[in-house]
Amino acid sequence: MKVLFESKVKYIVLFIVVCQLFNNSCSRQVYHGSSFRNIETPVENRKLKSFLETGSERKINTHQVTADEIIATAQKYIGVPHCMGGTNMKCIDCSGLLVAVFATHGISLPHNSEEQARYGKIIEGTDKLLKGDLVFFVRTYKTNSFITHAGIYIGNNKFIHTSSKNGVTITALNDPWWKDKFIFGTRVLE
Repeated sequence: MKVLFESKVKYIVLFIVVCQLFNNSCSRQVYHGSSFRNIETPVENRKLKSFLETGSERKINTHQVTADEIIATAQKYIGVPHCMGGTNMKCIDCSGLLVAVFATHGISLPHNSEEQARYGKIIEGTDKLLKGDLVFFVRTYKTNSFITHAGIYIGNNKFIHTSSKNGVTITALNDPWWKDKFIFGTRVLE
C-alpha cells in the first residue's frame, strides 16, 4: 500500500514538473507575471498563477442570447437583498445572481465566483470589457478563495452585482472600493 502511494506521488510530481516545463499545454496562457491589476503580494501572485494554470477556458453554449437580454434579466433583481447561498428573488448572493440570470436563458453556471471565473475568455483591464462580460474581484472579504466577488458588466463602466449592504445594485467599476479589487473579466457571450 505504501509503495503504491509513493509511486502515485512520484507520478503526480513528475506531471507537475512536465507541465511547468511545457507550460503551453497546461495553462490558459494568459498569465503575464504582474501584468494583472491589483495583485499586491507574492501570495496573490502565486494564487493568480495557480488559478490560471489549473483552470481550462471553459465554454458555455450561449445559443444566441444577447448581452442586452442578460442585462435586462439581471436588472429585474435590483433591490433583492443579499444572503449567502441565495439564488432567487427572496435573497441572492453575487454568484447566485449570475446563476439565476444565466439559468433564465438556459445557461448553467456553477454557484461559486471562483469557478465562474473559469468560463469564457479572460479580459484584462476594464477598458476592454463589453456589455454582458462577467467581472471578478479579489479581497472583498476574508477567505482563502482567490476570487471573492462577481458581477455582470452593463456598459458605461458599470456592473450589476449583489452587495451585502444594498442587495442587487449597479456600481461604477471606478468606485474606489471596487477599482482596487477588480482582477479581470471574462467574455462568455459569443
